Amino acid sequence: MRKYLILDSIRSCLNVWAMMRTCDGAGFDKIILTGFTPIPPRKDISKTAIWAEDTVDWEYYDDIIGIVSELKQKWFKIVVLEQNEKSIDLRDFVPKKWEDICIVLWNEIQWVRPEIIKMADYIVEIPMFWKKQSLNVATSAGILMYKFV
Repeated sequence: MRKYLILDSIRSCLNVWAMMRTCDGAGFDKIILTGFTPIPPRKDISKTAIWAEDTVDWEYYDDIIGIVSELKQKWFKIVVLEQNEKSIDLRDFVPKKWEDICIVLWNEIQWVRPEIIKMADYIVEIPMFWKKQSLNVATSAGILMYKFV
């Protein structure tokens, strides 16, 4: 099973580097950076990523729609972390061990693009039990990535 993570226009370098480090820890094969997501090399990476930028394969694409379409053609299952009427509670989501997967995450100001939602094979949400309606994107990424370990 191949495991990829796409970050679409994530603003915070610290979040990007934390997710890169989590990719390494969770055994993800590749991280795909799109839009205005910061990319290596950068002086501020190694402190948070602990050199995961050297151990995790990464690529950059301007066009998230294009790369998601390409992955679907290669039989990847697209997993979107989003709260909507079609979302599956993370506790009920049981990934299939043989499927190649690609998790798509968005920046914290906007939501996942509607075109990506339409392409998703799974829409998953992390249940929230108090006043806040979402977690930090790097925290959310780690929780979801470890469903595939």
